[in-house]
Amino acid sequence: MKITIVADLYEDGSYDPAVDDVAGALEQGGHKVSRLLVPDELKALTAGLARRKPDLVFHMINDFGGESGVIATAALIDAMKIPYTGGGPGELYIRGNKSLAKKILAYEKLNCPDFAVFSRDASLETGGNLRMPLIVKPLERDGSVGIGANALVHSVPEMMERVLTIHRDVKDSALVEEYIEGREFFIGVLGNREPVAFPPIEMDFSGLPDGAPHVLDYKAKWEKGSAEYKGTKAVLPELPADLTARLQKAATDACRALLVRDYARVDLRLSSAQDIYVIEVNANCDLEKSSEFATGAKAAGIDYPTLINRIADLAIERRRPEPMRLDGGADSGSSGGRRKKKEKAAAAGE
Repeated sequence: MKITIVADLYEDGSYDPAVDDVAGALEQGGHKVSRLLVPDELKALTAGLARRKPDLVFHMINDFGGESGVIATAALIDAMKIPYTGGGPGELYIRGNKSLAKKILAYEKLNCPDFAVFSRDASLETGGNLRMPLIVKPLERDGSVGIGANALVHSVPEMMERVLTIHRDVKDSALVEEYIEGREFFIGVLGNREPVAFPPIEMDFSGLPDGAPHVLDYKAKWEKGSAEYKGTKAVLPELPADLTARLQKAATDACRALLVRDYARVDLRLSSAQDIYVIEVNANCDLEKSSEFATGAKAAGIDYPTLINRIADLAIERRRPEPMRLDGGADSGSSGGRRKKKEKAAAAGE
């Protein structure tokens, strides 16, 4: 199969290192792989795909044209009628708007921290009945952008200052939610009709400086020389079977609620009372070999090449037409079913 990996090309000429990992895995699977690394240029994307004529696009865009770039490129690939991995425009919009995602999860009776949103174009509010401490972060930015040690606040003045900083510096609305003190887990989920949850991966915060909040902030994710980066690590914990099952169920339920396609990583918190809270559902999550998603798959006995090729297979399977049922129980949409309905209607009119 001809597969084109579509990903961002940044101004300095760099791109997501996961692109090379994914390409190597797909090549091991026997596919003919090309890379389409695009700057913020619509023509570069459309012309590149038209020229390559892939059977499948492995969609790895993050920033094309801004935070909504992944939505726009998914819609564009949809319009070109090319199968592609991961979420469609609607699913990715839900993923990107944390407020909407939390409302859907709450409707589905999944635990989420109480929250409030402070929009850039609306008057500020005090956050109502939210209980301190709170964590303040951008509403639509990913990758812990705008999250630092000062994201955890303990008073209304601290909260308002942080909200204004996000408005000014990140140019996004601010999401303010109750901070859940406890353990943090990442659960990979793979599949569509019958999604499979991987063993939980836990974020170990024990190496952080004394008094540092147990938050995976921007430095902890991206600045390799920082104390935050060195003080955090993902580990495979030993957990009771019943807790593992509860975490996995919360993850798969969250993915179903948000219409996740193919694969995702779900971030969860476990409180001291053993309550599970969904913090975020990351559709089209990081696919580096060293990522929590790939680590969880390995713990489930799925090696990296198998994982990546399974994602490609899932995307293709979604595009195949449903087989026609011939058991007589679901033929109302067939011509035979319509004839039977007409015959019944005619008999009733006699």
